[in-house]
Amino acid sequence: MIQGFCKDLNRSAVIFLLKNTKYNLRFAMSHVGVDKKGNDLNLMLMVTSCAIGGTLQYGYNLAIMNAPTIFIQNFVNETFRERWDVQLKNYQVTLVWTCIVSIYSLGGLAGALIAGPMSITFGRKKTMLLNNIFLMLSSLLALTSRAAKSFEMIIISRVLVGINAGISMNVQPMYFGESAPKHLRGAASLSSAIFTAFGVVLGQVVGLREILGSEPCWQYLLASNAIPGLIQLLTLPWFPESPRYLLIDRGDKEACINALRRLRGCEVQRSELDEILQEQAEAKGLRPSRPWELFADRNVRWQVISIITLSSAMQLCGNDSIYFYAYYVFKESGISPDMIQYITICTGTCEFTACIICNLLIERQGRKILLMGGYALMTVWAIVFTIALCFEHKVEWMPYLSMACIFTYILSFGMGPAGVTGVLPTEIFSQTARPAAYMIAGSMMWINLFIMGMIFPFLVSELGEFCFVPFAAVCFLSALYVGLVLPETKGKTLSAIANEFHKLNYRGQDKQGLPAPQAQYQLGEVCHSTAL
Repeated sequence: MIQGFCKDLNRSAVIFLLKNTKYNLRFAMSHVGVDKKGNDLNLMLMVTSCAIGGTLQYGYNLAIMNAPTIFIQNFVNETFRERWDVQLKNYQVTLVWTCIVSIYSLGGLAGALIAGPMSITFGRKKTMLLNNIFLMLSSLLALTSRAAKSFEMIIISRVLVGINAGISMNVQPMYFGESAPKHLRGAASLSSAIFTAFGVVLGQVVGLREILGSEPCWQYLLASNAIPGLIQLLTLPWFPESPRYLLIDRGDKEACINALRRLRGCEVQRSELDEILQEQAEAKGLRPSRPWELFADRNVRWQVISIITLSSAMQLCGNDSIYFYAYYVFKESGISPDMIQYITICTGTCEFTACIICNLLIERQGRKILLMGGYALMTVWAIVFTIALCFEHKVEWMPYLSMACIFTYILSFGMGPAGVTGVLPTEIFSQTARPAAYMIAGSMMWINLFIMGMIFPFLVSELGEFCFVPFAAVCFLSALYVGLVLPETKGKTLSAIANEFHKLNYRGQDKQGLPAPQAQYQLGEVCHSTAL
């Protein structure tokens, strides 16, 4: 019977049976599916649950601060008058308000710095759940600040919610990129940008005067971010941890296989498991890297340069600043001030729509073309916008061109830089270097966000209608960098991407001067090591 059975097998199958024990064969047949396709519903639900309490908070907490500006400034003024019988001047009130708004960026920077160690110690999923501690404390302080007559509580609240956003912006794309299959890795990671844009739209809607944007309700508006956090706390525990984290960081093969099975809705694909096992073999004996170690490691020199360049460009490109100009442009176009708050919602909806389109295109067109195309289009629209601002009082229809430029600029940002930038650290760094890489990328993003918030008013006052010329230069240089340096990562394994960067990191050296290549994964040996 055995001889007849072997005759029916091809040569490779016989070799596999001879090399591996019966436990390996049982493992391969019961846990690894070769052709069976799964259901991505569980992955979609996990992405939704995580993002609702994750990057959605970043966009939401940016947007909700526009509506209560006057009310909080009056509250600050009244607090000073009741405490110390001091009537603040306008510039002093503006200074306190600027502190309340800008402290959010410093909290985000702190969150980005602790996100890496937390994701290594607690795992990706637990870090997202623990992150809600900062959110709930923030909501409690914001809710009670009016009754306590303390604007300091609002400042502390903004620091805490900034920490929450900083952790989410780093850990969530990492969690998605490590949990999604290779053909959905970009789309899953890009969903972080979709929920960020959705958070902006949601914050604009909730901030309407008819909902929570009125004087009696501003404290409830600031505390409303607790609702998405509660939804995450109730739903995310039902989903598994990142499979790569379970196998590579924790060494738990059974938990990794169970997590893959739950996320895919079918038995584990052999090719996918092989890729994770190869990365585990390459990372064996290595501890997680620290950010300063990445700067000193020549093997990842251009990877680090890439994330620093693109994370900085994401904030320095002027997308957030154009929201500031939107009110002025809409007013010049003849729209009444009462209607501008509703038109402003269209700007957030525009970015949200663009991110969805980018999600549909990223696995078809690739990362490089979307990034380069997005920055190139933004360069064009920034130039056109500058021309329109110069001639808005001379040509009757120029304000309408300015309004069109606002929407096209936001569309171009959403279809490329907004989403693709967050995907890159997952794809161009190994498991041991990924948390440190996200710490660097997140730090650059929050630092540059803070810098832009501080210098943009001076750009407007000094450059006037030419204030978007520096943004056009940033977008042009970013498009040039992506086109000349950044390799395409669509559909490639982490080893293949590492080889692409290896050529950049050791460009100009002959083969004898290159370090020895990393050991490649051997199927029989790794299968033997995973016997149950």
